[in-house]
Amino acid sequence: MTPLGVFEYAGTAASVVAAFVMLKAAWSINTAQVWKEEAAAQKARADRLTEDMREIKERLTRIEAENQRLIELLTALDPARIRSNT
Repeated sequence: MTPLGVFEYAGTAASVVAAFVMLKAAWSINTAQVWKEEAAAQKARADRLTEDMREIKERLTRIEAENQRLIELLTALDPARIRSNT
């Protein structure tokens, strides 16, 4: 093999290695972008769920207050009947 032939193989090998490095870098960038988008989607979902939970807690507090008021009204009407059912 002549010295020129060695350089031909070395050039080809270097091209293959460079292509592999470029593919690996592109894959890493794509993977990072996918994970970044997934994280943003999960954060948006968590924010929606947090807001839903806040609304549910507010409703529950309101319902509990309304129930307490209804119990007070019913007790005022017929306290004996309310006490026997509880």
